[in-house]
Amino acid sequence: MIPDTEPILATDPALLGVLDELVRREPIFHREEFGRTRADFGNMTVSDFWEVGASGRRYSRGLVLDELEKRYSDPYSDEWETMGFRCRKLGEDVYLLTYTLIQDKQRVTRRSTIWQHTPDGWKIVYHQGTIVYHQGTIVA
Repeated sequence: MIPDTEPILATDPALLGVLDELVRREPIFHREEFGRTRADFGNMTVSDFWEVGASGRRYSRGLVLDELEKRYSDPYSDEWETMGFRCRKLGEDVYLLTYTLIQDKQRVTRRSTIWQHTPDGWKIVYHQGTIVYHQGTIVA
């Protein structure tokens, strides 16, 4: 018998308000209502923010801000769909949000973002994307 390997992906009912607020902010850096400039993206992140990309490489806040500035210097759009959101409290005002992202109907990634609620609003502490499926190939 194969043990069940999938976790229970449920959000504590006490966190549904937080879940709703964070869902509106994901995928990060793709919500124009929160801005499109380097300064906007800088305001969304804590000073020591970093991420692990789908490649497995680590990226500093500075590099991420550089890349976002390049991306949005010209008109930019992509097609995406999100699903399966789950929120978990990690500490005082710190939350883990996980979900699945489908980009351009061909790339599926599992996403994790650690968010912190600060006096200045929500800030991204850490982000990771892991490719599950890309162009007809199941990766994970």
